[in-house]
Amino acid sequence: MKVIIVSDTHGDHTTLRMALEREAPYDMLLHLGDVEGYADYIEDMAGCPTYIVAGNNDYFSDLPRERILKIGKSNIFMTHGHKYDVHFTLWDLRQAAIKKKCNVAMYGHTHVPRIEYGDIVVINPGSLSRPRQADRRATYIVMYVDDEGNAEFELKYVD
Repeated sequence: MKVIIVSDTHGDHTTLRMALEREAPYDMLLHLGDVEGYADYIEDMAGCPTYIVAGNNDYFSDLPRERILKIGKSNIFMTHGHKYDVHFTLWDLRQAAIKKKCNVAMYGHTHVPRIEYGDIVVINPGSLSRPRQADRRATYIVMYVDDEGNAEFELKYVD
């Protein structure tokens, strides 16, 4: 199984489209918030099961603030992250994942990509439209799930 993980598109879908075209075929899309009213458009573009959480810029959205998904052996906690102070620490995010019996925590908000392995795997795909890491390259993550349900994560760049 191949899962595309994105965040913080902020209404700019050029690089999202590029990433989806590059990664096709894929089985699922996870979006970690700040879609700014384009949830239906993103779901249509993806053409596969799509799970989106609301970000701090998704005003008046009926999107859920958090989701829990089971993909293979991974129990995934999805959130945008702004309610967990992710700019300063990942402690609260990890604690929330543990409380929810999840072994993977995915968040956005910082626009800086991260893959951190440990008791809780912490994932941030960065931003496709407004990257903030030093090289300012648009990023996303691909989750590969093998036949036994084990997951691996790979950071990808849109060039």
